[in-house]
Amino acid sequence: MRFRDKTVLITGGSRGIGRATAQAFAEEGAVVVINYQKEAEVAKKFVTTLPNGPHHLIQANVGDPSDAQKLVEETIRLTGRLDILVNNAGIHEHHPIDQVDYETWQREWEKTIQVNLFGPANTMYWATQHMIRQGGGRIVNVSSRGAFRGEPDQPAYGASKAGLNALSQSLAQKLAPYHIYIGVVAPCFTETDMAAEILAGPRGDGIRKQSPTGRVAKPEEVAKGILFLAEPGTEYMTGAILDVNGASYLRS
Repeated sequence: MRFRDKTVLITGGSRGIGRATAQAFAEEGAVVVINYQKEAEVAKKFVTTLPNGPHHLIQANVGDPSDAQKLVEETIRLTGRLDILVNNAGIHEHHPIDQVDYETWQREWEKTIQVNLFGPANTMYWATQHMIRQGGGRIVNVSSRGAFRGEPDQPAYGASKAGLNALSQSLAQKLAPYHIYIGVVAPCFTETDMAAEILAGPRGDGIRKQSPTGRVAKPEEVAKGILFLAEPGTEYMTGAILDVNGASYLRS
C-alpha cells in the first residue's frame, strides 16, 4: 500500500472528486480525514464505508480563516500528524457580467475568492507550520481547466483557480528546502454534484463534445492524478500542474 500510516486531510472530501480521492487513499492504507461543511449524515455514512479504518470527519467551512486553522489543528489532534493535504473544496456559481447586477457581482466574487483561493491559502499556511516541524509533507491543490481557458459565465471561478495555480507554484519554490512538495491537478468538467445540473441541461452535449473522448472526466480519474502527485518518487515534480481534461484543452 503506497500510503500506509500516512495521514491525509481532504477538504470537501465527502462528495465528488473529494469522495473519490478519500476512497482511493483509504484503499492505499492512508488514515483519511474528511472535511465537510454541510450534509453531515452523508459524510458520516460515507466515512463508515472506507476500508482500512478508522478514519475521521471534521466539519469546517474552509472559507472561514478560523475554521481553516481549526481544521488542520484538529487533524493533528486526532491523528498525531499531517502528511498530505488535498485542497479540493470549491464553489462554481453562475454570474455573467452582462446579466447580473453589481450587488450580485460583488457577492459572487467575494464568496468565490474566499472559498477557492483564501481557503487553500489558509489551510496551506497552517499545514505548512506543522510539516516544517515534522520534516516534510505533500500538498495537492485541485485547480481547473478554467484557470487557463477562461470561464466566461463564472469569471470569479476562473480567476480563483488561476490564483491557486500561482499560489501553488510560489510556495513550491519556497517550501522545497523544507521537503514540502506541492502539486496541482487541473480537471475539466467532472461527473460531480456541482456539475450535474449543467451536464444534464442543454449545454451538456456540447460540453461532452469538447473532449475527443466524447465525455467528461470521472471523479476517480481525477483522484488518480491527485494520488500520483502525492506519492513518493514525484518530489521533482513539485510545482507541476497536471491536466486531467481528456484533451479538451491543450497547452504547451
